[in-house]
Amino acid sequence: MGAGKTAWERLGEHLRETQVIDSINRTLYWDQNTRMPEGGARWRGEQLALLARQLHSRQSSQCYSDLINEARDEWRQQSGLDEQSAAQSRNLDLLEQELSRQQALDPDLVSALATAKSEGYDLWQKARRADDFEMFAPALRNMIALRQEQARQLQEPRGCWETLAQPFEPDLTLKSLQELFAPLRKRLPELLGRIKGGPRPGSLSWDLPVAVQQNLRSQLLQDWGRNEAITCVAESPHPFSITLGPSDYRITTRVVPGQPLSCFLATAHEWGHSLYEQGLPDVSHQWFAWPLGQATSMAVHESQSLFWENRVARSLPFAEHWWQRFAAEGAPLDSAHDFWREMNPMAPGCNRVEADELSYGLHILIRMDLELALLEQGLPVEDLPDQWNKRYQELLGVTPINDAQGCLQDVHWSEGLFGYFPSYLLGHLISAQLSEAMEASIGEPEAHIRDGSIDVMLNWLRQHVHPIGRALNAAQLVEKVSGRPLSAEPFLKYLEEKIDNFTR
Repeated sequence: MGAGKTAWERLGEHLRETQVIDSINRTLYWDQNTRMPEGGARWRGEQLALLARQLHSRQSSQCYSDLINEARDEWRQQSGLDEQSAAQSRNLDLLEQELSRQQALDPDLVSALATAKSEGYDLWQKARRADDFEMFAPALRNMIALRQEQARQLQEPRGCWETLAQPFEPDLTLKSLQELFAPLRKRLPELLGRIKGGPRPGSLSWDLPVAVQQNLRSQLLQDWGRNEAITCVAESPHPFSITLGPSDYRITTRVVPGQPLSCFLATAHEWGHSLYEQGLPDVSHQWFAWPLGQATSMAVHESQSLFWENRVARSLPFAEHWWQRFAAEGAPLDSAHDFWREMNPMAPGCNRVEADELSYGLHILIRMDLELALLEQGLPVEDLPDQWNKRYQELLGVTPINDAQGCLQDVHWSEGLFGYFPSYLLGHLISAQLSEAMEASIGEPEAHIRDGSIDVMLNWLRQHVHPIGRALNAAQLVEKVSGRPLSAEPFLKYLEEKIDNFTR
């Protein structure tokens, strides 16, 4: 293979083949979440374990290591000071870093993790439906042990939780995260105390038929530029966005009985993820396989989904543009303000996905603290439901009525995604700071939202955020775009202004 080709070209071919295999892996994941019958879970676990072994072999082999070394030598001989040379160097840096991690892992552990993720997801679904945490507890206990072993094998100069968080937030340190979240731990409960009344999430006194909600979902996607030739929409127990190829972008939503806005807002959120993926660097088809063609981090990913869900879909100008469509379908709305209030309940509830912007951060802080307790502080798995409920009562003043609405509500731990949850809250902070930079550049987004046009906002993101890919980490990206380090203050300022509008 590769006669007459440069080392860079041969490395690119290897990466592209790896991405093809990984896209098969993601396609199986999509099917598992949307179409696969329950009885297929065990066989799917074997499929995923086999693919995980193949991917690990390709990403840790001596052949692959030699390709990277040859490409690095070639770069040293040809490198200059131009943008292309800098991009090649950054790609090689990231590939070398990931190679080192993959080579540190035992293939048996990689296979065991893939199997545990598939089995854990299946048991989580069953336990959630049955409201039976004990059914899920063995799978969670096994996943914690496997992830702890993964951290030990990686041998990074970090704690277990911080090591596991690196794939989601490259270069993140627990110390910097705790410092960044400290103002939120103090001020979010204080701000929550200023809100009185308002419907609790999930307690709206009206609903809309499934077909109506799906139609409104389709209208939103059409208004926001969906190209049906490269996108797909389905339903799953937990909404998500996934990219299966350079022209294959998929999202899922769900219709929740008694929560007529859930599907609509989940669509706005997941489409924000997909817009980011669609805007990543695409110099060539092959670029899809290189690190710089991939998302900066999950926090930047979340900043994009949260921008469209919260800054746009939950805004008053959006309500002015949309409320009559909902009213025409039977929603008991008399004005745009009615719709805006329904979209922004501003009251604590037990469900993270349905939470308002004010209380959302507290949901994340609870999960982050519990992950640290499970992974590093010896919290027994069997004590998780009680600890969950205790912290919800202390921070949010609510207690789940059962484990299905409590510690079983999220899919993440069933797949061992420890270290992921803080990305959601970081996403809020990044979204706020990038929104300030956007406003300084194009003026207040409200005018564009009121007109029903997203082009000006999307074009700004396409120019300043999306094409960066992994050229920078999240903190560097924010500082480059906004001109200052990431801080909690823009988000807290935004919340205070929203609360003022809410309480008028």
